[in-house]
Amino acid sequence: QVLLVESGGGLVQAGGSLRLSCLASGTIARINAMGWYRQAPGKQRELVATITKDHNTNYVDSLKGRFTISRDNAKNTVYLQMNTLKPEDTAVYYCAAHDWTIGYDYWGQGTQVTVSS
Repeated sequence: QVLLVESGGGLVQAGGSLRLSCLASGTIARINAMGWYRQAPGKQRELVATITKDHNTNYVDSLKGRFTISRDNAKNTVYLQMNTLKPEDTAVYYCAAHDWTIGYDYWGQGTQVTVSS
């Protein structure tokens, strides 16, 4: 079993920055990729960015350049640096981990990010 705990969310003004963290614990040896997703009020959950164990990254085109995903394998932690935040970025941000051996995704409980105008 894998447990994911997000932190770092909060309330910021437009143009500000936040850094989200996702700490993974449990049986994580078979987790080869992790990612961040978000769900805005009244909308479906959407992909933000992913990162593999060897640090290959993918981003939604509209966010590339403002958001940066990274990981520290020694700390079992994935980060999402969010800069130049906009009110449209307001959402609950979720961390996810992929077990490639069984095609199973683990999910964190989410952390709220609110950007005021």
